[in-house]
Amino acid sequence: MKILALEGPSYAGKSTAIHHLRTRGIENRAFVSDCYVQHIAHRADIPPARTASAAEQLAAFETFMVIEGTRVRRALASAKPVVLLDRSVDTLLAHAHALDALFGYDVHHRLRDRLQELPFLRPHHTLYLDVPAEELALRRKAAGHTAAESGYFLHKPTFLAHARDYFVSAAQPPVSREVTVIPADTGPDAVAHAVEALVTYWTR
Repeated sequence: MKILALEGPSYAGKSTAIHHLRTRGIENRAFVSDCYVQHIAHRADIPPARTASAAEQLAAFETFMVIEGTRVRRALASAKPVVLLDRSVDTLLAHAHALDALFGYDVHHRLRDRLQELPFLRPHHTLYLDVPAEELALRRKAAGHTAAESGYFLHKPTFLAHARDYFVSAAQPPVSREVTVIPADTGPDAVAHAVEALVTYWTR
C-alpha cells in the first residue's frame, strides 16, 4: 500500500486539489480520506486550534488519534493499493511543534513517542502546499470568512512560520518518508494540476 498525503495551511488549496482528483477518477484506484475535522460530527467537539495548556494539547492529540485509527481501519478494508490523505499525522506534529515554540508546552517529543504505541498511516510521499501568509489572508477574505474568523489562530504569522518550519527544515523531520514542497500561491486550478501530476507519477 502506498500512502500519499497533502499538507499545508488552511486555505492552501488541499481540498480543491482533492476535489479535482476526485473528478479525474482518483477514487477508482485510491482510498481517499478527508481532513480530520471532517470526521467530527459536531463543530463544538473539534479541539481548539489554540489550546490553553500542554494537557489540553495532549488531549487534542488523543482525540485526533481516535480518528486516525478509524482511517487506518478503513484504508485497510478498502484493499486499494493507494491511500490519499487530506492531512496526515504530520499535521498534528507540526501543530504541536508550533505551540511548543510559541508557548513552551514541550509536548512534541511526547507525541512522537506516543505514536510508537499507536497504529497510524505513515505517508510515503507528502505534498506540502506552500503559501505566504499574506496570500492566505486574501483567500480567507475572498471566501467571506474574515468577519467570522477575525482572530483566526491558524493564520497568525508566527504560528504559520513554525508550522511551515516543521515541514521544510531538517531540524525535526516529519513522519512522512519524503516531503515535496509545491509553491501554491498561484491559482487553485494550477495548484490542483500540479498535485495531479505528482500523484499520477507516484501511483502509475
